[in-house]
Formats: sequence, structure tokens, C-alpha cells
Amino acid sequence: MLGKLRKLFANPTPAQRPSLPHRERVYAIGDIHGRLDLFEKLLETIAHDEAARGPAPTTLVLLGDLIDRGQDSAGVLARARQLTRERHVEILCGNHEEMLLTSLEDSKALRSFLRFGGLETLVSYGLAAETIAEMEIDELREEARRHIPEQDLEFIRSFRKLVRIGDYIFVHAGLRPGVSIETQLGSDCRWIREPFLSHTGNFGGFVVHGHTITEEPDERDNRLGIDTGAYVHGTLTAVGIEGTERWYLTAEDGTSESHQTGATVAA
Repeated sequence: MLGKLRKLFANPTPAQRPSLPHRERVYAIGDIHGRLDLFEKLLETIAHDEAARGPAPTTLVLLGDLIDRGQDSAGVLARARQLTRERHVEILCGNHEEMLLTSLEDSKALRSFLRFGGLETLVSYGLAAETIAEMEIDELREEARRHIPEQDLEFIRSFRKLVRIGDYIFVHAGLRPGVSIETQLGSDCRWIREPFLSHTGNFGGFVVHGHTITEEPDERDNRLGIDTGAYVHGTLTAVGIEGTERWYLTAEDGTSESHQTGATVAA
């Protein structure tokens, strides 16, 4: 009886820390939003970090929203495509990629796309802002299709809904609580905020996501948000993961180099 009481009132066993398969490493990068300058800085810092840590099978995960708002969406897509020829890269589809694809088929969607950063994307493909302002919406949709190469659209269509590696689930926006990983809707993976953000239960894995901007990485017991507002705050963040360890790497406006923040152990 005494033994049962001791078990009942004992401190709970700490939750098992999420981990990657043995010797594997992941770098996940938050929402880039056309900031090719920050993207290049962060890739350089990741390369230095890899060299310092030594060789390991490594996956680079881009969490979606590569485009819109910033000044060089076309350049970011070109750089991302180049990366896929150089190393193992998983790219997730964000809501802004979805909006671009939809806007090229639907003039009403194009109006929304332009208001939420699509104007900058079209300019990065060579359309002048003044020209865009003068066009009728249907004419602009056709002009956008002529300026954006089909290979870029096919590249975007290849982006994934989510990726699972070990105990980690990488997704752009988040997951619907209570729904299995296998049956999550693509729309939720690209757009959801609530009830995902306030959920404190288990998602079936530890979730790393972007989409919702915070000034610093938003680390919770069941998820980690790393959209630190590249186009708002001028900070692009990556998380490095190996075993049960996590650490952050950032690239910031106004600095010639990006840097690593203090390493942390996942709780």
C-alpha cells in the first residue's frame, strides 16, 4: 500500500525530449518572404556551423513563404532551386505560395495576392509597379503568367505539405489538433493559427513551424515557431537540430554577418 502511495504522489516523469534519428542533423529556416539578402547570410552561417560540428547526414528544411513582401522573391526561388541540386532540401508550401498559384487562375484571388505582398513578387519578375497599377485585373493576370517562368511554377507545385523526421514534424502554419498526421488538410498546414497555437496537447510529434510572426523563437512544450519576421523585424531565423539538442542561427538587417545564438537542449 505504501509503495502505491509513493508512486501516486511522486514527481511526474519528465516528458521524453524529441530527437532525430542517430547522427542525423536538420536545419529548418523560417519564412524568408523575398529577403534573398538575409537568406544568403543565413546559408553562410549554416555552412560554418556544419563545418564546426563535423559531417553528418543533413536535411535543410525551408518552412514555406519563400515569396512575397520582400524585394526579391524571384531570386529566393532561384537560390532555393539551386540548393536542391547541391544538397538534401525539403521545401514546404506556405499560404503565400498557394496564393500565387491561385491568383494566376483567378482574378479575384489576384487582387488579394497583390494586397498581401504579391505586388513585390511581380516586380521581382520584371513587371514595373507603375505598369501594374495601370492594368485591368484580367490583363494583369495574363501579364503575370507571361513574366513568371513555368519552371518556377512547377517548382512551387513540388513543395510539400509537411515533413516528418524522427520525433519532429515540420510544417508551414501548423496542425489541426485531434487530427492524425496522415489526414491533416493542406489548407490547415498552410493557413492555421487557432486552435493550433493555443493547443497544449500532443500533435503526434514536436512541431516546428513558421507563419505566425514573433520577435524571438516561440518555443513551447509541443511546438516551436521560428517566423521572426524577416520582412518586418529584419531577422531570419533557423533552428539546428541534432539528437535532442536544438540551437538557433539568425541573419539580421544592418549586420555584415549572421550569427548563432546560445545552444539549448530541448525540453
